[in-house]
Amino acid sequence: MKSIIASIAVAAGLMIAGSAMAVDMPANGKAKCGACHAVDKKVVGPAWTEVAKKYAGDKDAESKIAANVTKGGAFGWKMGNMPPKGMGASDADIKELSKFIAGLK
Repeated sequence: MKSIIASIAVAAGLMIAGSAMAVDMPANGKAKCGACHAVDKKVVGPAWTEVAKKYAGDKDAESKIAANVTKGGAFGWKMGNMPPKGMGASDADIKELSKFIAGLK
């Protein structure tokens, strides 16, 4: 009986830990970027966690990401070119999503 309770406790703990680690893309990110990007896996473009790693430790990460999204391009990813402003993201969307991306671990 104790082993069943312990197993249930471990399973519950793992489910809670897994959901705490998962990060959802903001709604405006899904609408404007979700066709080509995901938070944690490559789609057409790189995973946003990979973008965050590329800029880790850079105090200007947020502004650099925003500038790249605004102008479009390949940014050294060798996955093709992103169009300027992606799928029509506004400057406010780009600023908000760049902050989100730069803050990913």
